[in-house]
Amino acid sequence: MNSSNSTENKSVALYWDFENLHASLSEARLGEGSYNKPDGRFKAQEPLIDVQAIIDLAASFGPIAINRAYCNWQFFGRYRDALLQGAIDLIQLFPPGASAKNGADIKLCLDAFEDMGRFAHIGTIVIVGGDSDFMPVAQKIKAAGRTLIGVGDRKSTNQHWAKSCHEFRYYENLVETAVAADEQDVRGR
Repeated sequence: MNSSNSTENKSVALYWDFENLHASLSEARLGEGSYNKPDGRFKAQEPLIDVQAIIDLAASFGPIAINRAYCNWQFFGRYRDALLQGAIDLIQLFPPGASAKNGADIKLCLDAFEDMGRFAHIGTIVIVGGDSDFMPVAQKIKAAGRTLIGVGDRKSTNQHWAKSCHEFRYYENLVETAVAADEQDVRGR
């Protein structure tokens, strides 16, 4: 492999199972099971995700070439500014029924697999989500010689998924680190 290829292989693809993380944070705040109730899920959602903390993590592995988030965006308009500032490509998924659960997982996995085949410069793949449904794509990512970084919240992340990643970061730790860095910046001024 020549040196230009090794430089190009440092780009990052960031894929968000956005509603998965938001639902976990919502339930941590409002109680287990609260998000999946119709009056919890099918209404305008308060922003709970520190979008920039996750983008900063992904950027620490190299330049972000792909940044896609999968969700039923009709209830997530309050994230507008953070999503625009993060230059995130929003993939709209309308669930075929109230209990449709895995649409984002499936679409995310298919896109990640397809992107690996199309873009040789992607060396690191970051998946934001805690489901064990991501384990098959983890095997494909590793078999393709790419680095897999997972991000999920501590309470609802499947441990088998976390262990299937080269590296796994808990969302809570990312936010604590971001807050500490912001406080350090304020003190340093």
